Amino acid sequence: MDLKEFKEVVAQNIYYLRSENHLTQYELGEKLNYSDKAISKWERAEGVPDAYTLTKMSELFGVTVDYMLTPHSEQDKKVETKPIKKVKRTISNIVAAGIIAVALLVFVIIAILTDYTEFHWQVFVYALTLATIAKIVFASVWDRARGVFLFSSALVWLLLATVYVSLGTFGMWNLWIIFILGIPLQIIVILAFRIKITIRFSKKPRKTKQTENSDENN
Repeated sequence: MDLKEFKEVVAQNIYYLRSENHLTQYELGEKLNYSDKAISKWERAEGVPDAYTLTKMSELFGVTVDYMLTPHSEQDKKVETKPIKKVKRTISNIVAAGIIAVALLVFVIIAILTDYTEFHWQVFVYALTLATIAKIVFASVWDRARGVFLFSSALVWLLLATVYVSLGTFGMWNLWIIFILGIPLQIIVILAFRIKITIRFSKKPRKTKQTENSDENN
């Protein structure tokens, strides 16, 4: 890759990331302490930002510096930037909070309309379980392996807590021993997570010396 091609690659990446984050050249320039004319110059491949500015830009967009300097196909360009991650996290949190809010409403209604006050707090245990299931669903859809693992682990213990408090309504509070079941279940979650990670990495193509030399020649 010669200097001209390099400038064009950087220009395309800056334009793509700026557009994906719905920023004007002026707004991006403000965030980087540059004028919109400098941003325009970079996007026209008439110049390249210095290393510090590239690092700052990569942090702003939630990508690596290497991403800024590397050519990408249209599929590769579909990187999940920091604002998109925040939106997805916010959506899943809103759903989880909505479930808790419904539980609170049910709690208040039961407390007002009935005298059954001893166990109606259990609705929060059920709500936390449902909220955790929702978080697992979102993490799975958005391919968040770490999130799936963390919330699946939480779900194991919440399900046992749900069984425990449900049995408690019948006076069976001495069955705390059921939490021992959480140990093998937690081990199963850990092993399943390790298998998933192993499969994911095994699917990634590894560059051999031959392919690396081919890339360099291209």
